[in-house]
Amino acid sequence: MANVPFTCACGTVKGVLHEVGKGNHARCFCQSCRAAEIHTGAADPGDRGVTLYQTSADCVSFSTGQDHLAVFSFGPKNLLRWHTSCCGGLLFNTLRSPKFSFAAIRTDKLENTTALGPVRSRGFIPDANDKQRHEGLVPMISGMLWRAISRRINGRWKQTPFFDAATLKPVVAPQILPAGEIAKILAQVR
Repeated sequence: MANVPFTCACGTVKGVLHEVGKGNHARCFCQSCRAAEIHTGAADPGDRGVTLYQTSADCVSFSTGQDHLAVFSFGPKNLLRWHTSCCGGLLFNTLRSPKFSFAAIRTDKLENTTALGPVRSRGFIPDANDKQRHEGLVPMISGMLWRAISRRINGRWKQTPFFDAATLKPVVAPQILPAGEIAKILAQVR
């Protein structure tokens, strides 16, 4: 297992991703991941997708700039998308509750991606018939479940920089984007 530093684009938010090698290196082509890029001012990654490393939240620690975290969501039940208030770059996706320990970091924020190994899962891959397919879905889901269950058993689900341990609420109040704004962003990724 390796520990890999991460940083936002301007260097204000820094931290370490621990136990790299136990997670899943994935690429997502879904409209939501692409729309999140657009919402934060980045270009639509299009057919390149968004590359993520999926792990558990207890494997994330911040060394500086945690007070610059911001979070938004495309709805009251959707993923939380953590970004920075300093430079706006996306950093992490988490679920809405720490009880299912999950965090996915944008791999372009990592200092070195060698320890991640190759991309093993691809989701929402567009095909010629305007349908979507997935590759490596079973290992991705089984890995997520295994990490979440083991964290529930050993109590490590409580060790998260994204949620308050006492209230189980995000450390930053999520901005829920209005439906009209979401529709405009999604129209750009079709």
